[in-house]
Amino acid sequence: MRLVAIALGVLVLAGEPCAQVFKGHVDLTSFGVTVLDKKGALAADLTAEDFEVYEDGQRQQLTLFARGDQPESTPDLHLGLLFDTSGSMEQDIAFSRSAAIKFLNALPQAVDVTLVDFDTEVRVTRYGQHDFAHLIERIRRRKPDGMTALYDAVGVYLDGSSSQDGRKILVLYTDGGDTNSSMTFSDVQTLIKASDITLYAVGFLAHQSQSMQMDQRMKIQHMVDLTGGQAFFPQVIKDLDSNYDKVLAEIRAQYTLGYLSTNAKTDGTWRKVEVKVKRAGLKARTRQGYFAPFRKQP
Repeated sequence: MRLVAIALGVLVLAGEPCAQVFKGHVDLTSFGVTVLDKKGALAADLTAEDFEVYEDGQRQQLTLFARGDQPESTPDLHLGLLFDTSGSMEQDIAFSRSAAIKFLNALPQAVDVTLVDFDTEVRVTRYGQHDFAHLIERIRRRKPDGMTALYDAVGVYLDGSSSQDGRKILVLYTDGGDTNSSMTFSDVQTLIKASDITLYAVGFLAHQSQSMQMDQRMKIQHMVDLTGGQAFFPQVIKDLDSNYDKVLAEIRAQYTLGYLSTNAKTDGTWRKVEVKVKRAGLKARTRQGYFAPFRKQP
């Protein structure tokens, strides 16, 4: 995936390196899991014994379990923020910036934040905890202009995050559909399936026609569903704050489950994964599977 950024010809700004604490086994398969009850309320008090994980129908033995509400024992949290700065944002950019900054201020446990702001171009910078002021300045400084290279922005983020260990949460904010990417929607779906991120998306699509809104809602929802995240589609810009609050609550309630697959083949094939919760009335939401490691046989 390292070739993605080069092929897109995007502008990449070097951020400062940040320490990595959590180191998993090279073939450890991990999943971010959100658990909800029948009313949609988050269940954040479960233990490892409450979960069963199946890969292609075969029960797996958990070797990693962590709760998001216990940050001292969880893998490092890497946050990505994809922020639309295209020309259509001009009317709502001030409130959108404020909502995003408020969200970032409420998530101090992230070891770093990767900001990808995009319009016709895609720009990416990674900031450590000590460099938060520069991140806020960057969000406030960018003026809306140009078209919307949404798919390229997702691809660039996934390329950079592939080398990170730990939890990876990507939060996308956009007010419109893709109008300027080199990548296709199909390309993005493939890259998302090959990643281990959890995607949350806020799509403020009120400025679009009804038919365009339906098309973009479907595409955004599909991307989110591949990762076990959630999509929000506020009707008015002032709902952004409450949408970000819901994302924050899910991040804090997310479980991390990991295992070493009983399937030792390194053939690069797709493996379907199902996470079940033993407690009655609870349901897990997570990504749908992963691609096995691939190693060329001698």
